[in-house]
Amino acid sequence: MIDPILERVMRLHPRSIDLGLERIERLLAALGAPQRKLPPIVHVAGTNGKGSLVAYLRAMAEAAGYRVHVYTSPHLVRFNERIRIAGRLIGDDELDAVLADCERANEEKPITFFEITTAAAYLAFSRVPADLAVIEVGLGGRYDATNVIDPALSVITPIGYDHTGFLGEKLEGIAGEKAGIIKKAVPAVIGRQREVSAKVIAAEAASLAAPLFRLGHEWQVTPTASGFRYESDWQHLDLPAPALVGAHQLDNAATAVACVERLRAAGFRIDDGAITKGLATVDWPARLQRLTHGPLVEALPPGCELWLDGGHNEDCGLALARMAADWAREPAPLPLYLVFGMLTSKDAAGFLRPLARHATGARTVPFPEGHSAYTPQEACAKAAEVGLDCAPANDIGAALEDLLATQPAPMRILICGSLYLAGSVLERNG
Repeated sequence: MIDPILERVMRLHPRSIDLGLERIERLLAALGAPQRKLPPIVHVAGTNGKGSLVAYLRAMAEAAGYRVHVYTSPHLVRFNERIRIAGRLIGDDELDAVLADCERANEEKPITFFEITTAAAYLAFSRVPADLAVIEVGLGGRYDATNVIDPALSVITPIGYDHTGFLGEKLEGIAGEKAGIIKKAVPAVIGRQREVSAKVIAAEAASLAAPLFRLGHEWQVTPTASGFRYESDWQHLDLPAPALVGAHQLDNAATAVACVERLRAAGFRIDDGAITKGLATVDWPARLQRLTHGPLVEALPPGCELWLDGGHNEDCGLALARMAADWAREPAPLPLYLVFGMLTSKDAAGFLRPLARHATGARTVPFPEGHSAYTPQEACAKAAEVGLDCAPANDIGAALEDLLATQPAPMRILICGSLYLAGSVLERNG
């Protein structure tokens, strides 16, 4: 079911991508520059881990008693998830009001879906007091609609190959676009990077006299038996494992700690206890999330596990493969089966290749309407390219039923390949 507010906005402003800042700058000027009326901003770009980083940082800041505005994309079930105002999701009436204000100010001039919704988020934030705003880039960085702000801190999570149709095929070019959020003399926290991306980021920062705080240079993260150790020139912290699952989440959590360290330098009082509480209470659905209740789970025999992840590129496939390898080392490992669907703009074979060696088989499903995606048959062909035994299914329910009818239980099932697919699964599962 399409959210009525989302349906209206998409009808007026189709979900097209046209990178550039002229349209949103014009609209924001007509709205009275709401982006200049926000609390200190943390601006987050990157390819993987952006959403998790935002979730950790919000949890830590809120644990310290701060009110935090958050803007993320895409949403999973309802559009309101994208805009969190001082700790709560925006209400339907509030969202309708700011969108109406944006549409009136726009005067039917050309504007994209993401641009007008970003303007709506900034307008909503400007009307409610808060202590901190955390803004996630939609696509790229330099010409992303969010990049019209003056942040107190810039953050770049790991950069990989994604959205190559818009950002280019070369990692240097992609990194250049992501590094475009770095501002003159504004500190930047940098997560784990390939060497080529690190060089591009360093050059951009040097040209803007922006201090860098990089994993592997100014700070380090080391796994421990109970979690991880964060070390910098200013502090050493032994911290528990975060609530989000997967080895890659140690990097994401540590990057959030590095952000907290920079915010402390700017006057925020986020103590070690708030960091620990944030790690324990962080919530970010569809990132290696185990589903423990709901109709999809209840239809499985005892002993079966159902997991959900929205990752959709090669690096995400590698992260899931590391988790699958950990599962395989359990005393009584369950056979792993994949259920997946993917956009045609994604490298399905690249995503599946690391996972194929750990999975016993796969089922493919149709994609939510309104997206250009592989059919189940086409997705199966991509799975076959990497040696994965696969069969198409009519929907998620049918895929699970077919696995249970043809394969011995118990089993572990991982639904993956897209955040849009993950959102439809969460909606179906209640």
